[in-house]
Amino acid sequence: MARATTPPPPTLVLLVRHGQTPTTGKVLPGRAPGLHLSDKGKQQADTVAQRIAALQAGKGKVAAVYASPLERTRETAAPIAKALGLPVRRTRGLLEADFGDWTGAELKKLYKLPEWRTVQRNPSGFRFPDGESFTEMQTRICGAVDKLRLAHAGQTVVAVSHADPIKAAVAHAMGTHLDLFQRIVVSPCSVSAILYGVDGPVVLAVNSTGDLAALVPS
Repeated sequence: MARATTPPPPTLVLLVRHGQTPTTGKVLPGRAPGLHLSDKGKQQADTVAQRIAALQAGKGKVAAVYASPLERTRETAAPIAKALGLPVRRTRGLLEADFGDWTGAELKKLYKLPEWRTVQRNPSGFRFPDGESFTEMQTRICGAVDKLRLAHAGQTVVAVSHADPIKAAVAHAMGTHLDLFQRIVVSPCSVSAILYGVDGPVVLAVNSTGDLAALVPS
């Protein structure tokens, strides 16, 4: 008779959107280099660092901090890592979607395009011109999160990324179709928490800007 085995402990992944930049809500910056946090974004990064640092006491100790290679995510991750006494590890899997020819375009102009309705209502069927599809983006971000949770089994990990990838990862964890992921809101420096256990993911918080103490797995 086979002996019962103890299931591996769950892994808590804290997905943090980068802080506000001078173009937030105005331009689709994508992967273009040279975009830094605004003064408000820096304040937001300091605040979320304090919130996450509060998890260091007890079972919620953070094991690692990862970030997309872009400046705005690394600048958001820096105060978090400093508060935790950890380095920032870069990983391309957390990158923003590749918006292709739409990179750098003003949102008010994109809103007028007929393709924008597809972006909002049928994103699973859309590919950015000369860029990435939403399906590819979701596969990439979920693959990246999967690698992080396996590398830090039973621990807590911070992953600083971008709005659309985080929304796509949350939708996947919830079993929500990608065509509905635009209904999820992920604000600058908000935290979305997913607990990955043996029975699958559990979404503990989305777009959180409050106390994270309750997220510590028991």
